[in-house]
Amino acid sequence: MPKFPEPPERAALEALGPEIRELPRAAPLGRIFMRGGAHPVEWNSFRHWGPTDARFDHHLPGPDGGGAEQARGVLYAAGPGGAGALATCVAEVFQTKRIINRSHGAPWFCVFATRRPLRLLDLAGRWPTRAGASAAIATGARARARRWSAAVYEAYPMIDGVIYRSSMAGDAEAVALYERAASALPERPQFHRALEDPALQRPLLDAAAAINYGLL
Repeated sequence: MPKFPEPPERAALEALGPEIRELPRAAPLGRIFMRGGAHPVEWNSFRHWGPTDARFDHHLPGPDGGGAEQARGVLYAAGPGGAGALATCVAEVFQTKRIINRSHGAPWFCVFATRRPLRLLDLAGRWPTRAGASAAIATGARARARRWSAAVYEAYPMIDGVIYRSSMAGDAEAVALYERAASALPERPQFHRALEDPALQRPLLDAAAAINYGLL
């Protein structure tokens, strides 16, 4: 069984130091976000409510132990590289039912190029092993992964987030950006379309076939 313990104390993480992977300026990242539903957001919105059940939320639990609105914010995206970002996004966003619903919640897909380099803790390399864990940080218990994310956020104030391999998309890379990365987002995305847009019909059909998801 891959080793995936609780995160070390802050002093131990500080002594170990991060393994930083720097994404260059203009690195393309993609994300699916919901413009409808109970909590509509825009393409550049960081989610400040948390923690939810998402893997690398670094939020502090609220007074009741659940989620709360706070200064800490997170934005999940696929990439870098652009190619295959849509398939990675749909694999992650629609993993519960494995059906890509193009209308419920008004999902949109965007690709944006960062306007400054991003300094990310590399969870796809050897750092998890050096820190006493393993690659299971990206596949194991999500609640524990969230505690790791909160721990590295506090120990490494120089990082903009983490980069990891998606367990749902054939180890394609994905990022969880902390609110510190807000200054890296551009004024507007390069691509910005609703999943219902005809321009995404063929790419979505291809993505659904690649990961064996349904498409509504």
